[in-house]
Amino acid sequence: QVQLVESGGGLVQAGGSLRLSCAASGRTFSNYAMGWFRQAPGKEREFVAAISWSGGRTDYADSVKGRFTISRDNALNTIVLQMNSLKPEDTALYYCAADRSYIPKRRWEEYDYWGQGTQVTVSS
Repeated sequence: QVQLVESGGGLVQAGGSLRLSCAASGRTFSNYAMGWFRQAPGKEREFVAAISWSGGRTDYADSVKGRFTISRDNALNTIVLQMNSLKPEDTALYYCAADRSYIPKRRWEEYDYWGQGTQVTVSS
């Protein structure tokens, strides 16, 4: 079992930045690929970014590529999503997820553990 707790969400103006963190506890964190997903009201959950167990491989949704950066620190059991140049369409509840494989994946159905989410609101 892996427990995930997100933090760092908030209200920011368009063009601003936020840094989301996800703290993991439980089983060996470094055995899991990790991902960030988001869900806006009335919309389906969508992939944002993912990172392999070692951090050597990352993947991004086209909508955030060049603006968001995912990273991990296995010694601290933490992953981070640095979000720059935020847009109103980035507004959503952001979730951290863990997958019992080593490679990053885009399908939320393939992730095994989820956090409760942290709200990001970008005003225009």
